[in-house]
Amino acid sequence: MIADASLELTRLLVRAERSEDLLNELVNLMCRIAGADSCDLLTREADERLALRASTVVPDLVGRVKLGKGVGLCGEAATTGKTVVAAENAQSDSRFARYPGYEYPECEAITVVPMKNAESEVTGVLLLRKAVKWTPEPQEIVALEAMGATAAALIAGYEQAFRSGNKTNRLGALSEVTRTIAQSPYLEEILQLLVNLTAQQFNFKVCTVRLLDETRGELVLRATQAPAKAYQRKRAIKLGESIAGRAIDQNKPQIVKDVQNEADYIGHDLAVEQGLRSMICVPLMLQDRPIGVLSCYTTEVREFLPDEIKALETLAKQAAFSIENAKLQVRTTLMQEMHHRVKNNLQQVASLLRIQMRMSRYTTLEEALNDTLSRILAIASVHDLLSREDLDHVGLVSIAETLIHHQTSSLLPADRKISFTVRGDDVTLSMNQATQMALVLNELILNAVEHGFKEATQGEVHITIEAPADEVSVWVSNSGDPLPEGFDPTVASHLGLKIVENLARALGGRFKMRNDLGWTVTEVKFPKATGE
Repeated sequence: MIADASLELTRLLVRAERSEDLLNELVNLMCRIAGADSCDLLTREADERLALRASTVVPDLVGRVKLGKGVGLCGEAATTGKTVVAAENAQSDSRFARYPGYEYPECEAITVVPMKNAESEVTGVLLLRKAVKWTPEPQEIVALEAMGATAAALIAGYEQAFRSGNKTNRLGALSEVTRTIAQSPYLEEILQLLVNLTAQQFNFKVCTVRLLDETRGELVLRATQAPAKAYQRKRAIKLGESIAGRAIDQNKPQIVKDVQNEADYIGHDLAVEQGLRSMICVPLMLQDRPIGVLSCYTTEVREFLPDEIKALETLAKQAAFSIENAKLQVRTTLMQEMHHRVKNNLQQVASLLRIQMRMSRYTTLEEALNDTLSRILAIASVHDLLSREDLDHVGLVSIAETLIHHQTSSLLPADRKISFTVRGDDVTLSMNQATQMALVLNELILNAVEHGFKEATQGEVHITIEAPADEVSVWVSNSGDPLPEGFDPTVASHLGLKIVENLARALGGRFKMRNDLGWTVTEVKFPKATGE
């Protein structure tokens, strides 16, 4: 049956309407002609990892599993370019690597066949499993490798045909993308759909959307389908800077033949790492008002055809309209929700006042009113920022800077010379978390000023914010008076620390306080909410 494999494989090309159909047919056919119980097909990515593209046994993991270079039996086959055989007890083989989060059905033998192109480069592997011992004969391995080469040629041919057909069917691709993004009312979903579908329909390696932050004059990366985390963390671009800034300034698409050799392009190292070459950057405009830019990259140096450019310009206009419409819907929803949020915040103020009355240690009415005033201003600052920041999310750095302004302008004692520094990630928080963190920061800043500088008359207060993954860390440190020996914030009777402790727990986080290298350091860590 193996002798007829190439003919069977070639017939698949005629039947397949999509690349997914071709790959699924390939793994099923490979099972039949090799007499295997299951088959997975993994293709080699630009970063040398192997990505699962089709499977007869774990189809739910397709597109979600990637193996590092050289990892497992598959990695060895891809690296050496030779068929790898684990004839018995395969899952106990030292080279065997499980797919993350998946328990395999028992299999006795595994054979991994490399797929090679015409230049003998490995483009992927075929993983075949059997429930019984299996030691392929030399001629059988030769036949399997020939099938792997035919499969590689079919995949490459299909993808090339798809690219060619896509060039002649820009209208169909454009219609698909614009129809889909127009159906969503949510900004983040629109942006992600835009980059995902544009990359897929126009066969781009990477697509990104940057939206304009008018207050800062920056283009901020808001969506990309690129898997590389380094790409998702690319910095904001100033207007007039780089290719994206030029597209906004000139209000027309900017084309770069090779970003790896373009002096004005920001991020050459990442472009080389990801194999990016040609680029087109299309401005997103709404009635001559800039919204942002759509940037598309290819893996080869090539020209962008006139019909391709025209289709992307039309797509950009539709995207700009959908983005603006989503923003308006969000603002309308926010207005409807505002009275509810204000009511909740007034209730929070009332709760704070009750705690304040129970734990009253004030010597003067003015002192009590100042504390109350600072807490009300902390909540008010979040509402003020909400009207100026990005819709329903508020930046933590902006909150800290606003609170410091309140402190230095109205509540800082005249005989104290204290400098404030805010640094770190301007992580955005939902309205609920932003309000709670405004109160936390307010108490920690007040605590640093009132208790850290009782005797010291000058010094520094540093606010540091980090959010490397899904956890946010905030430190408020001061160089004033050290903490008393054996100080324990969990048993301290200070009202402000009690409020911080309670709010940290409400955020699902934790609060710590310590002396560190001559500084008093308070620390709050909590998981960032994904929605509200």
